[in-house]
Amino acid sequence: MKLYDELAEWWPLVSPPSDYEEEASEYRRLLHAGATGPLVTVLELGSGGGNNASFLKRDFRLTLVEPSEGMRKHSRELNPECEHLPGDMRTVRLGREFDAVFIHDAVEYMTTETDLRSALETAAMHLRPGGVVLVAPDATQESFVPGSSTEGGDEPEAPGRGSRSLRYLMWTLPPKLGSNTSETHFAMLLKERDGSVRSVHDVHLNGLFSRATWLRLFDEAGLDARLETRTLEGAPYDTFVAVKRRESREASSSPGVGSQRGT
Repeated sequence: MKLYDELAEWWPLVSPPSDYEEEASEYRRLLHAGATGPLVTVLELGSGGGNNASFLKRDFRLTLVEPSEGMRKHSRELNPECEHLPGDMRTVRLGREFDAVFIHDAVEYMTTETDLRSALETAAMHLRPGGVVLVAPDATQESFVPGSSTEGGDEPEAPGRGSRSLRYLMWTLPPKLGSNTSETHFAMLLKERDGSVRSVHDVHLNGLFSRATWLRLFDEAGLDARLETRTLEGAPYDTFVAVKRRESREASSSPGVGSQRGT
């Protein structure tokens, strides 16, 4: 995906940290609401450019894992006090446990049940017993809404250097019948400091799973999960909060079946 590779240097114009304050506040609330025991150390998998971390670091000691070096570069500049490590959420193994694990919309790139199961197993493996995991996909099958939006930003003007600007159209298409994936197309116009403009087309393939599938995979990973559904700007958003079981799966009285709450 070009956005996280050759275009990674443009990330602050695509998604500025200031856009994340309200969202990060909600994730902070959900982590505290789901926590049992201390909540100090948090592992974020797929941490991207560190936008959520720039707010969550006020309350937690963060370890940030992200496969893209370009995105880690932005995050290190934004969050120098946080630990940054390379890694894929499906396979990374740090050999230590945390009070919580957070996965934001990078989980959308898990396009098969095998991928998603691996990511949830990674989360469980890095949690202490009783630790909390928060996973916030952009959509489940039940909450998915196709559509388009236009956004972008401008660099601050630098004397004698000019500034860069970016505008993009993001178009999320309906999934094909029976498919567990959806496509999002980005049409981007990038204005360089010399005034020249170029266009880029980038396609992202995202996993799209039912709420029941999510809850089943949490259960298989040893995590007791519940679904939190809230409404933002008229659209439903599903977030999963889960606790790592202290006892074996066989001894658990009600694994994997949680409550649904709307706010």
